[in-house]
Amino acid sequence: MKRYSMGKFTAEEIQIAKAVDLVDLAEQIGIPLKRKGRFYQAVGMDSVMIFNRSSWCRFSQGVGGSTIDFLEYFRNMDFVEAVKYLLEFAGYIRTETMQKFQPERQIGKIEETKQKKDIPKEPFVLPSKSETSRRLYGYLIKQRKLSKQMIDFWVKKGILYESGTYHNLVFVGKDPEGIPRFASQRGTMDKYGKPFKGDVTGNDKTYGVNLVDRNSDTIYVYEAVIDAMSDMELRGDYQNNILVLGMLSDGPLEKFLKDYPHIRKIQFCLDNDLRGRQAAKKLAKKYTLMEYEVFVRLPPMGKDYNAFLQYKKENQELSSLVEKERPLLTETKGTQIQKIKKTVGHRNIVPYQIAQAR
Repeated sequence: MKRYSMGKFTAEEIQIAKAVDLVDLAEQIGIPLKRKGRFYQAVGMDSVMIFNRSSWCRFSQGVGGSTIDFLEYFRNMDFVEAVKYLLEFAGYIRTETMQKFQPERQIGKIEETKQKKDIPKEPFVLPSKSETSRRLYGYLIKQRKLSKQMIDFWVKKGILYESGTYHNLVFVGKDPEGIPRFASQRGTMDKYGKPFKGDVTGNDKTYGVNLVDRNSDTIYVYEAVIDAMSDMELRGDYQNNILVLGMLSDGPLEKFLKDYPHIRKIQFCLDNDLRGRQAAKKLAKKYTLMEYEVFVRLPPMGKDYNAFLQYKKENQELSSLVEKERPLLTETKGTQIQKIKKTVGHRNIVPYQIAQAR
């Protein structure tokens, strides 16, 4: 295989490129595959095998390697073309390395900044939709352990879909008239490293992704949509207002409470880490003094509610497996099996009192 210098690609970007699912990639570039045991085989090229969905080999030619090698060999791309293609395929948007300003380039910098401020804001346009939601469901069910029922609920509400170009998850925030005002995207590569995350250009950051129940006076506030979905599933509750703050800015919450004045109770369900606890304390104090009934709910285990959902489901699966295998295991002399206790429920919800706020 021919090799080029990594040039301006970072080690992390190379890793993301190599972590692209080879089965999905082959399908994308028109190489049909068939399952053969634990591997995949190219139709019409019996000696081409894909292993672990991340490496390949063509035994008849003695070639193989990573996803980058795959594009170099089958699509005659050079190293740079292949990496760029794979990053786009993974939904990763590159930020070009900024060059240091030379002293002479500082001249007129203030004027350039003023001119940039005068440039009209780009229009807000939602990413195109994929014809299917295969990757969306696959990622949320397999990696995030969400149920199909919960995903269906969010998809049918029109606030979650799979993008057409890069197959990212797209989360949509709407105003009281149901008009999209905000959207954020996230890639599905966090199994192999940091996923792509980013807001859609031109959005209004005073809105957040939300679910509205006009019959409820309570709102649940989260840092991330997947945490909101996870906690809804844990509680089995679809009947309350939901709001995702994103970067922990309370601008969307202020806007939401203004748009829906019937809400009087706020439950902050933020991450159970230092940043989340500090934000919960700050927000709880602010809204308690504004005479809302405020509660702080931290996940009982793990960093966030999705981590807790995954733990709970994996624990249940393991418990079920132990129960299923118990007759076989108890036949072995001296074998002792300790039943795994299921973790159920949450820590006590902590009300934030006026005295604490003052």
